Amino acid sequence: MLLHSLSVFREIFEIVFTHRQIATVAEIGVESGQVSGIYVELGASAVYCVDPEPSDRLRSTLAGNDALHLVEQPSPEVLPDLPPAQLYVLDGDHNYAVVERELRWIVANAPDAVVVMHDVLWPWSRRDLYYEPSLLSLADRHPASEDGPTVWHDGLTPAGFVGLGAFTVAQQAGGERNGVATAVEDVLSAARDDWHFVVVPAVFGLGVLMRRGSAADEQLLAALRPYTESVLLEKLENNRIGLYTRVLQMQYDAAAEATYRDQLAEKVAAQRHEIDRLTTELDMARAALRPQ
Repeated sequence: MLLHSLSVFREIFEIVFTHRQIATVAEIGVESGQVSGIYVELGASAVYCVDPEPSDRLRSTLAGNDALHLVEQPSPEVLPDLPPAQLYVLDGDHNYAVVERELRWIVANAPDAVVVMHDVLWPWSRRDLYYEPSLLSLADRHPASEDGPTVWHDGLTPAGFVGLGAFTVAQQAGGERNGVATAVEDVLSAARDDWHFVVVPAVFGLGVLMRRGSAADEQLLAALRPYTESVLLEKLENNRIGLYTRVLQMQYDAAAEATYRDQLAEKVAAQRHEIDRLTTELDMARAALRPQ
């Protein structure tokens, strides 16, 4: 039910590859390897797939393609060790500390690259997500909760978008150093060069970042405009996440009701057992009082 994979943005990647010469891709945050293969299909000769804890399935998928290279080190520390890339795809940790460091390095060291990043809209635009266990220091984390957000308010609830042990989220939304979009804004405000940043308002938001300057960049932006300026996509996304979080609430309520019914059934069974015990004792007492 939940669309979340970057594979749904294949059309966007096709546009990027059409307007840019991309031989090398650095992919931060690797899902099943399906998206990694898309870059190769579109023309990349080398994709460096950064995942410090790859599954056996991911290892198997990447091993089947000589153009895909698994990098088992965490980002952003590994970025300086990778070959220069023309496309950086950021879909790893969705929190300020990690995204800010990744972007700051890319802006300083790969100014001609295109950067594509996921989750720049709700829910992680202004609220940090921390995968568990987290590699971040306590100084880089906000107070966190296992509860999750909904689209109706900034507060958290156990019936919201929860991690079920996979991640926790910042207790408060907004403020300094909180969220993916905040990291993007802070890096660009400190950058010496002028940058374009546009967002495809679908599937939690796909951001595309490139430096201003060449005619090719303007052509790429123009080709993306039907997606980045689509009011229809924005409304569909808002409706999608509204419906999805409503389903989460209904699932939570149903689970709570099922738990209540189970507890009630156990209570009734215990009461019946107690009634049977008392009935037996009463029968024995009556028998003892009968004349012999």
